[in-house]
Amino acid sequence: MSHLSALWTPSEDQIQNTRVYKFLEKCSHNFQFSKTIQDLYTWSIDDFEAFWSEVWDFTGVVGEKGTQAYEPHPQFHKCRFFPEAQLNYAENLLRPRADEAEAAIIYQAQDHQKRTLTFAELRAQVSRAQQYLKDQGIKPGDRIGAVMPNSPETIIFMLAATSLGAVFSSCSPDFALESLLDRFSQVEPKILLVTDGYRYKTTIHSLADTIQGLRDGLPSLEKLLISTYDLASPIEESAGERFEEVLKAYEPKPLTFTRLPFDHPLFIMFSSGTTGKPKCIVHGAGGTLLQHLKEHQLHCDIQPKDRLMYFTTTGWMMWNWQVSALASGAALLLYEGNPFSPKKDILFQFVEEEKCTHFGTSAKYLDACEKFRLHPAKSFKLEALRMILSTGSPLLNHGFRYVYEKVKSDLCLASISGGTDIISCFALGSPVKPVYPGQLQMRGLGMAVDVWDEYGKPLRGEKGELVCTKPFPSKPTGFLNDEGDEKYLSSYFELYPNVWAHGDFVEITPEEGMIFHGRSDATLNPGGVRIGTAEIYRQVEQVPEVLESAAVGQRWKGDTRIVLFVVLKDDLKLDLDLERKIKTQIRENTTPRHVPAEVFQVSDLPRTTNGKLSEIAVSRVLNQEPLTNRQALQNPESLDEIEKVAG
Repeated sequence: MSHLSALWTPSEDQIQNTRVYKFLEKCSHNFQFSKTIQDLYTWSIDDFEAFWSEVWDFTGVVGEKGTQAYEPHPQFHKCRFFPEAQLNYAENLLRPRADEAEAAIIYQAQDHQKRTLTFAELRAQVSRAQQYLKDQGIKPGDRIGAVMPNSPETIIFMLAATSLGAVFSSCSPDFALESLLDRFSQVEPKILLVTDGYRYKTTIHSLADTIQGLRDGLPSLEKLLISTYDLASPIEESAGERFEEVLKAYEPKPLTFTRLPFDHPLFIMFSSGTTGKPKCIVHGAGGTLLQHLKEHQLHCDIQPKDRLMYFTTTGWMMWNWQVSALASGAALLLYEGNPFSPKKDILFQFVEEEKCTHFGTSAKYLDACEKFRLHPAKSFKLEALRMILSTGSPLLNHGFRYVYEKVKSDLCLASISGGTDIISCFALGSPVKPVYPGQLQMRGLGMAVDVWDEYGKPLRGEKGELVCTKPFPSKPTGFLNDEGDEKYLSSYFELYPNVWAHGDFVEITPEEGMIFHGRSDATLNPGGVRIGTAEIYRQVEQVPEVLESAAVGQRWKGDTRIVLFVVLKDDLKLDLDLERKIKTQIRENTTPRHVPAEVFQVSDLPRTTNGKLSEIAVSRVLNQEPLTNRQALQNPESLDEIEKVAG
């Protein structure tokens, strides 16, 4: 029995209508365990070979499964799943529907008319793009790239490429040219699709110079396609072919799909690149598909005719994650633009109008809604909405309470955490478990997640390193240009031999949930006591004057002291009274060791191109350490101010 009060508990009717309940019923005919989600989790890691085989069957993966679900190897990263399988990712996303006239994608941009593509129209557009790529000689293993917004064209292009076995990677159009070249010069794409412009806040930005820079800087390019963003500055015709015109040149034909081995490369994802050139992480088609099907259906209860919206860019792994929901029969709701313009609750309006069942966003967005005092429950019914998903950073206790008090009381609020490294989650939600404040509901099924101390001893009720002790299908197949897997092994297996260490500072709760306290590499260590930055943020974010903060450790007189940088709202100034208020809030709700030695006001904090706070960048500047790739940040100029105020 939990010692906490649940914010939401599913009813028996709700539980029995979930996909995971049906999965439990199916598995219980063959395996001896009682029908609880915790027993299912235990079985899924004790007999993970049987579990992943059941997931393949239950989710109806299209392809040849083979007779073997798992091929062991002494080295974690070389173990293989479904070594005999043959499949195609795009074929699974574009499988025929009972009603091809149903909406597959509904797209709303801040400055565009809403557009809808039915499943039939989506297949027709993918067919056109597929024919074009075939005519360009694209074959399995060729690399294709995109610098695009979260639009239907990006999905069409990706599905056409992957239907042929090509490898796809994408970045959002707000990346600086240098950041794009850092990534795509390693990928060496043959064809690149680039938007001619994008909106940031209230301004339309032309990509004319970026397009020219990509043409000049990528000798691998054989074709550059330009996708039209209606209000962007015109691009010279010689710059490249217009994607929309290319599609019109072909008539839709039946799609063909190239089935390839389970580990055939599908996506190349990029690390943040704030401490050097981004690492290029290669993910296989089968592992990505199977992991996403499991998470969508068994953890998020995505069912046919559901509608998923994840507010994301194409440079964040949540874009890849959301697109895979087509394989579960769901429609995608795409929103492109400022989430608070033309009005603060525009996303909730979109959720209401399009009968969204699953709304995904970042913890930062929900925190901002609370700061803006938005009360969506007063303006919208949100009757279809069953789940809100939050990631990007830990959702703190007050964020959970805000959702249940101001958004909707009867839904599953699922905080989820994983990363680009695994293109999926280590811990996430469950439609059949209660929701407790500040906790991710459970560890991912089939993911042998544990918490270890520095000696490799498991911890319960204490903070430690998040590890995964057994292989899983969506582990990377490798890194690009990584001789002998040197970068791969150093990224995940240096801390504990042959055990994946993810770099998160976490704890497992008595409720079998998880609390994330921040990144291990950003963990504070004053007086030798490890403190997660999220413990400080939980308190600072309750100070209404503070919009955002970053806590980092500074070497000081043979020890470490905590320094806090704050962004204040409404042009407020940090004075002694406000500084005392912040420190008192931290001291009274944590320990004296958590209290920062110094508090500095800044106008902005550095964020990666994915929008995540970069504590490492702040720490390096504060400790006068080299930061080799400032251009990997959205706003590198913020570091100059940090250096100045803390100097």
